[in-house]
Amino acid sequence: MLEIFQQTISTPITFEGIGLHTGKKTKITIHRGLENQGIVFRRTDIKKNNLVYAKYDKVSSAKLCTTLENSFGVQVSTVEHLLAALYFSNIDNVLIEINNSEVPIMDGSAKEFLNVLKKTPKFKQSTKRKYLKIIEKFEYADGQKKMSIEPYSNSLEVNFKLNYKNKIIGKQSNSINLNNCNIKEITESRTFCLYEDIEKIKKIGLAKGGSLENAIVVDDEKVLNKGGLRNKKEFVNHKILDLVGDFLLSGFRIIGKINCDQGGHKLTNMFLRKLMNSKSSFEILEHKNVIISKKISPKNSIGMAVNA
Repeated sequence: MLEIFQQTISTPITFEGIGLHTGKKTKITIHRGLENQGIVFRRTDIKKNNLVYAKYDKVSSAKLCTTLENSFGVQVSTVEHLLAALYFSNIDNVLIEINNSEVPIMDGSAKEFLNVLKKTPKFKQSTKRKYLKIIEKFEYADGQKKMSIEPYSNSLEVNFKLNYKNKIIGKQSNSINLNNCNIKEITESRTFCLYEDIEKIKKIGLAKGGSLENAIVVDDEKVLNKGGLRNKKEFVNHKILDLVGDFLLSGFRIIGKINCDQGGHKLTNMFLRKLMNSKSSFEILEHKNVIISKKISPKNSIGMAVNA
């Protein structure tokens, strides 16, 4: 069922953890947001020009994670799992205070974020939510990596194919309708890497906070994590989780069918940039129905500049 009005949270919630790539301890506090604000990060360790908007055209890097950057060079990285949790929680507008440059990785999935968000009271706002509805098929390819989106019913469907030489990961695929699926298998699926790639990743200054507590590590023909996998398709399911978070950077809930083959953060961002410039491929719609909404008192909202 499509929500009619925008939503935010009613009370602040806080998470603490380590950054996957920086290795630094980070604290984030999610506050209620203003109508039409969207998702905005505020770096509390920086005094000026510290707002970073969660938009596809603010992505400055997609190497092993999604990094956002404002026009003053202020960054927030590894945002994708938190964004996916906000998507599955039906949250449109929040201000996220963060005291470092990277969102904590938690257990490597969206599980911990979502568990708390699900228990947090929501407020329906007075402004209607806008949806991006695909009306014409759009395709993009980067070598062997391909993505397309096409018209679909009143929901979002994702078809994802994964192909690794490693025998444990191998070829995996999954097809889910985000309005009618077991989201637990998606939201609890963890990030992963090959054991043989760990040193290469660390040599470029990443994965300083990586461990078996926040990532699946695959060595030849076995999973090194105690307890193994959480579900049979955890690898491809995590890729779907990343895609959902990255697609929220469009600024809309999308109605359409996404087909992705060998995708990742870079492909998704390049796809979004080109899609948003293809005006004939979509239309922006408001929900036609009307219901009574709860309004948020202005005194409960956190003031913020809109020009950062």
